[in-house]
Amino acid sequence: MDNRVPMGKTAAAGDEKLPALIAAIDMGSNSFHLIVARYEHGEVRPIERIGEKVQLAAGLDEDGNLDQGSMRRGWACLRRFAQYIEGMKPDLVRVVGTKALRMARNRRDFTRTAESILKCPVEVISGREEARLIYLGTSHTQSDDHGKRLVVDIGGGSTELIIGERFEPKLLESLHMGCVVFSTRFFPDGEVTAERFEQAYYAARLEVLNVLKMYRRLGWDEVLGSSGTVKSVEQVLIASGVTEQGITRAGMETLRQRVIEQGHVDRISLDGLKADRASIFPAGLAILTAVFDAFRLKRMHYSDGALREGLLYDMVGSKEHEYVRERTLNSLIKRYNIDKKHAKRVRKQALISFRQVAESWKLGSYEREILSTAAWLHELGMAVSHTRYHKHGDYLVRHSEMLGFTSYEQRAIALLIRSHRRSFPIHLYDNMSSYYRDRVLRLSILLRLSILLNHIRSEDSLPEYRLEVDGTTLNMDLGSGWLHKHPLIRADFEREIELLAEAGYTLTVK
Repeated sequence: MDNRVPMGKTAAAGDEKLPALIAAIDMGSNSFHLIVARYEHGEVRPIERIGEKVQLAAGLDEDGNLDQGSMRRGWACLRRFAQYIEGMKPDLVRVVGTKALRMARNRRDFTRTAESILKCPVEVISGREEARLIYLGTSHTQSDDHGKRLVVDIGGGSTELIIGERFEPKLLESLHMGCVVFSTRFFPDGEVTAERFEQAYYAARLEVLNVLKMYRRLGWDEVLGSSGTVKSVEQVLIASGVTEQGITRAGMETLRQRVIEQGHVDRISLDGLKADRASIFPAGLAILTAVFDAFRLKRMHYSDGALREGLLYDMVGSKEHEYVRERTLNSLIKRYNIDKKHAKRVRKQALISFRQVAESWKLGSYEREILSTAAWLHELGMAVSHTRYHKHGDYLVRHSEMLGFTSYEQRAIALLIRSHRRSFPIHLYDNMSSYYRDRVLRLSILLRLSILLNHIRSEDSLPEYRLEVDGTTLNMDLGSGWLHKHPLIRADFEREIELLAEAGYTLTVK
């Protein structure tokens, strides 16, 4: 018997046909990357790849704010990227920020402008979600072998460690170390000495030490590295004739001696090393050396697949990973002992309403999935207390680790849960970008109406109703005499008309 909770259909897996072109933008702490791909016959085929060094993490000040210079560099890069995605529908473009934006206290200042440039949503993803997507991108660029893989991705602000098998990650971690951050911390003036390299190395060893035991316990059969640091180290080793393929510990020791001999990042000149990576190469090499020693690795091979490829595969879905969200959702339902039968009834009515208004309100499969998830979880706060349980549910969703969901999706789901009863917290919606505000507010209204219809917690007497919308006006026809037979629900709808009016919407019920 299949006990999985059904999620909303994606464009690839459902009844909507996915257009040929899709795109992803990875706003990393060191570089921004754009990939445009053609999706045909179940395959993702990249047709354009662009990367620019922005070094967003270098712009973080002591208070955790991005300075104007780093934000302007990022916006300038996105303006160039915008030309490649012009005319594409927003739900066919994924734009995510990683460690630097996770850390930035003023990230909203950056993301608002980024959204206006790109004309699509910008999401800041968690470290473990970043690790999941990296593994997804890496695994799809490798042969479909059995056996466990250890994947290491050293970025500008963080390092992701993943053990997975085929397309499924088994263990995910994101560590607070990256080549840009470590460059600023250990090589601030560009001088490279044995002492400074050793300080960076041992700082990385201490970070890895926190997760080492569980990784060794699970074990792996092969080791892959992704992103710029690993690619650069491998290219230098091959170009220098140190190795024919892959990265070895002895090869990295040779590179360590060379960069120390050269003494300063401005003087680093190595065959195979791009000039724009020289400034962060010693820090990245120190981190990679520490990972090798901590995990007792013998050899690592570079993988072309990384976060941006993972974003594409996550968009189109596949049998191997399309249930990541469902597993997360089922885990929350079980953990908080949610009344699954009632949640299923509420979801059913919410999606009936959604189908009737989707075209008028310009809502798509992305919004449908958010509404579906919020309907399943709207009562999870009761695990804390029945009093103000909508607020407890909001908090639990915002602060839970929800693999498969972006930070925007978590905030939207949490806000729907917060808004599903009593008055609307309009001030919370006003804090959202203009792209999100109306969509999420309208999803909240659909959830509220479905809950009102299920007030008696029984599906037997529910009417076949018609819901029509025109902007902020809603007309709901429940059929002749139904409200008179259910005076409690009639009273609920009378109160709902007043509450929606406070939110700027007019509801008529007959």
